[in-house]
Amino acid sequence: MTLRRSQGVWLLIDDDRLQQRAAVSDASHHNCNYLNLDWRARSFDVSMDDPPGSKGRYNAVGNGSGSHHGSSRHGSQAEEGGSNHGHFHKKSLSFPALVVLIFYGVSGGPFGMEEAVAAGGPLLTLLGLVLLPLAWSIPEALVTAELSTAFPEASGFVAWVSAAFGPYWGFMEGYWSWLSGVADNSLYAVLILDYVLRLLDPDSPLMEGLPRAAFLLATCALLTMLNLRGLQFVGRTAILVCVFSLLPFIIMSCWGLKGYQYPSNWLDLPAGGLQAVEWGTLLNVMFWNLNYWDSAASFAGEVDNPGRAFPRAMACCIVLVVLSGALPILAGTGVSANPDYALWEDGYFEAAATAVGGPWLGLWVVIAAAVSNVGLFEAEMSSDSMQLMGMADRGMVPKVLGRRTKSGSPLVATLLSATGVLLLGFLSFSAIVEILNSLYVFAELLEFAAFIKLRMDRPDLPRPFRVPLSTTGCIVML
Repeated sequence: MTLRRSQGVWLLIDDDRLQQRAAVSDASHHNCNYLNLDWRARSFDVSMDDPPGSKGRYNAVGNGSGSHHGSSRHGSQAEEGGSNHGHFHKKSLSFPALVVLIFYGVSGGPFGMEEAVAAGGPLLTLLGLVLLPLAWSIPEALVTAELSTAFPEASGFVAWVSAAFGPYWGFMEGYWSWLSGVADNSLYAVLILDYVLRLLDPDSPLMEGLPRAAFLLATCALLTMLNLRGLQFVGRTAILVCVFSLLPFIIMSCWGLKGYQYPSNWLDLPAGGLQAVEWGTLLNVMFWNLNYWDSAASFAGEVDNPGRAFPRAMACCIVLVVLSGALPILAGTGVSANPDYALWEDGYFEAAATAVGGPWLGLWVVIAAAVSNVGLFEAEMSSDSMQLMGMADRGMVPKVLGRRTKSGSPLVATLLSATGVLLLGFLSFSAIVEILNSLYVFAELLEFAAFIKLRMDRPDLPRPFRVPLSTTGCIVML
């Protein structure tokens, strides 16, 4: 691999397939200090001494591959993982933006956790927020951190599976994950409408028919336009949304700490004891709020030093997810002498916040819920479109899906994802959840299998971050 400048454009030339860390001394041709390359990942960090028109660290994109396999349809180019050269764009995600985008890819706050309290009471819900991350979230986050830093490219988990099982299963992984993500994202436009109507008029005609379809179309179009502004813009917007939507729960929790008159409520089961626990609802809600850590994989090529940034971001996000779920539940269930957990249904945090801080805090929670869905939509749309663009770079889907806007955002991939969101948005909520959960399970199992296979078959694979367990320990962990 060499970096050459031709007619004002920096080109990455694939001379061979060997890993290398080459010190480049010819400043007149390269103007580089070190070129850190890994042909498997095809996402390169280049330390430059101010090449023309650049500042800071740049990332090579547009050349895809994390595997040396390819489809016959694209011939030798696909075998090399894409084109033989890439273009450079400045890495666009700060560390706080990465943390927030992972947070919104996984949870987005306590919204939706009310049904877990109704199904299992405060005790089982709080235990779930402590134990399930140990059994599921942390292992999934560790796998994502190791393989994302080994394959820091837009296709994310597609690269992992392709390297382990070949391009066919890599494509299937990408297809299942993209469709699952689009189905998940279709829920958020519907939830935004529901919260808007809750603020205005629950009996509004917008609930049904053509007005509802027009609102969903307008919402999806607006949020898609924001997404096309670029990942840096999306990251900054997500930070603002996160602060606004979590602040009322921080206030609620702080005020609740002073007024915890009934901490014994935290040990309550639902009325009727263990026999009355709705285990299916409890586990589904907990799983939904502690899942999708792998969605962050598509952002690995957009941050500086992913080997350091990704594990730290995952750790910060796990803490944020647990605290943002547990503290509002502690506050909401500890202020009443005779709590009725059957009332804890979707949206009950409004009533809990009103009981703790007054009507203004309850209103803020409702507004925050609607705004939070904007953050969830933008994070999911960014992840889905980046993944699709990465698959185009690898030759797995039509090349047109790899086109970027001037801001670096995937153009055609974003529009295709938005179209899927609109089409699935007209299905029922339960039907969408069934689609996304079933597809996600298949995709996640394939990712775990790829992780173990790469540990066994490719122990020499450069892993800037490595799960501190042996292969046998990783099998036990998963």
